[in-house]
Amino acid sequence: MGTGQLVEVTGKGTIVVETKAGKRHIKEVMLVPGLKENLLSVGQMIEHGYYLVFGDHKVEIYNDSSHTNLVAKVQMKGNRSFPLKLQAEMHFAYRASVDHSTDLWHRRFGHLNMSSLKLLKQQDMVVGLLEIKEDRQVCEGCVLGKQSREAFPREAISRASTPLELIHSDICGPMQTVTKAGNRFFLTFIDDCTRMCWVYFLRHKSEGLCVFKKFKATVELQSGYKLKQLRSDRGGEYTSVEFERFCDNAGIERQLTTPYTPQQNGVAERKNRTIVEMAKCLLLEKKIPLDFWAEAVNISVYILNRCPTKALSKKTPFEAYGGRKPGIKHLKVFGSLLCSCTKTAKTEARFGKQKVYFPGVWQL
Repeated sequence: MGTGQLVEVTGKGTIVVETKAGKRHIKEVMLVPGLKENLLSVGQMIEHGYYLVFGDHKVEIYNDSSHTNLVAKVQMKGNRSFPLKLQAEMHFAYRASVDHSTDLWHRRFGHLNMSSLKLLKQQDMVVGLLEIKEDRQVCEGCVLGKQSREAFPREAISRASTPLELIHSDICGPMQTVTKAGNRFFLTFIDDCTRMCWVYFLRHKSEGLCVFKKFKATVELQSGYKLKQLRSDRGGEYTSVEFERFCDNAGIERQLTTPYTPQQNGVAERKNRTIVEMAKCLLLEKKIPLDFWAEAVNISVYILNRCPTKALSKKTPFEAYGGRKPGIKHLKVFGSLLCSCTKTAKTEARFGKQKVYFPGVWQL
């Protein structure tokens, strides 16, 4: 409000009003129970194609630039306000959409599938998620971003029983578009026991060993466990003499896949596919330039660590690894307009005349 006071908005939608020029739709109407008077925003009317002419103690509202189609004429009162009486149809309450709708949470969770979103609420895996209802609307971001080839066949393998007992790893890239920092690859590490995932960004594949050393030191210090096994493909970044020597000195057992058999490294391959799909959904829906793909990948990993997985029962990877349920109240839709009151960690970027933010916890 103008005084700096915050009031709760319980709904948002469109109302139909009767004017002398016929029925008109007022979009983006907020339902605020705390308000005693209805307020009509001049700025929003201009954004929706109306033209307002002030002068001679009155305001004239037109819906065309030639000022020929008059919608309403309002005289100024003694308190310098312009009271406009409109007759709204009674079905506004049914047209209003709740701010915390299922579709909004679907987009906040990076276009997570509906069954997983429901599971988060039903199993009480996170804090702050409201009721999830069935939404049969087609999501354009999912249609564009989740097209894929045939899935890998299922395989029966043993599971690690403690964190860091087995780490799956794979490098994805090179990407056609270079990021702002000059990166063309991203490297993931997935814990087999908890399915916790970490992501790092590389300019060249040769940086893999340096990143692996940093990852090993970080997770061992934070968790108190020791990294025992590393499963990867036979890419040159994993089979170099320096990489082999480091693993031998650290006592890390290597598990290398058979050539041209990515299915043997299925955990890392499927995780990379899921990450890329979610990142594509985030970028395509908001029409964000592709050189921000690293930000989209980073927030995708952040979100997936707080999403249910078939490998765990009634837990998210975050809870399985860290021992506590993740909070999600800070999540916003990726690429939304920057809000001055946002307190989450964010990276700001400018394209066009708008400022957007990419929320998340950054590892590099």
